Amino acid sequence: MPKARLLLADDHAIILEGLRRILEPEFEIAGVAANGRDLVDQARLLRPDAVVLDIGMPLLNGVEAARQIRAALPATKLVFLTQNTDRAYVHAAFQAHASGYLLKQSAVSELPVAVREALAGRFYVSPMICNGIAEAMLNPNRNPAELFGGGLTARQREVLQLVAEGKTAKEIAAILTISTKTVEFHKSAIMEELGLRTTAELTRYALDQGIVA
Repeated sequence: MPKARLLLADDHAIILEGLRRILEPEFEIAGVAANGRDLVDQARLLRPDAVVLDIGMPLLNGVEAARQIRAALPATKLVFLTQNTDRAYVHAAFQAHASGYLLKQSAVSELPVAVREALAGRFYVSPMICNGIAEAMLNPNRNPAELFGGGLTARQREVLQLVAEGKTAKEIAAILTISTKTVEFHKSAIMEELGLRTTAELTRYALDQGIVA
């Protein structure tokens, strides 16, 4: 049987090379991408069986890229490999129809397993992010989104990333095709939701959560 075709996405070349070495013995690597918008374009072009992606990528974060890939290619499986342990982002990833979520430090032992589970139509969550969740509640045939609580909206996560990347309100408005007033509204709502008061605190939160490098 032909190998399943994978598309890999991370903004660090050394990580991509490491992922290739882990996965190539079992899967075909159809392509790689270094930012979220390129990832969406590559996915539409290559139509892979599965995508392995990070949350914190330039221009478009992984959760929003996953939503766009899912809309264009509903059969393509999505597996997140990240350093981000914040439950709001775990929730968002599975809400975006991810099949797997695991941490980079466990990639060697867990990533091939997670990809196999995804391709088989099951869900995979790294044991390292399941603290406080009863093992009996983790069902590989049921979406884990409801186990990890909510958080920011999709648009708020986009705005948060771009703010943390140093974009002005005018630049963010142009990228997202919204008004600067709407950008400011979202920024204010993010601060209220997270209990933060300044742009510097927003940026620190995004860095701490791996939303930006």
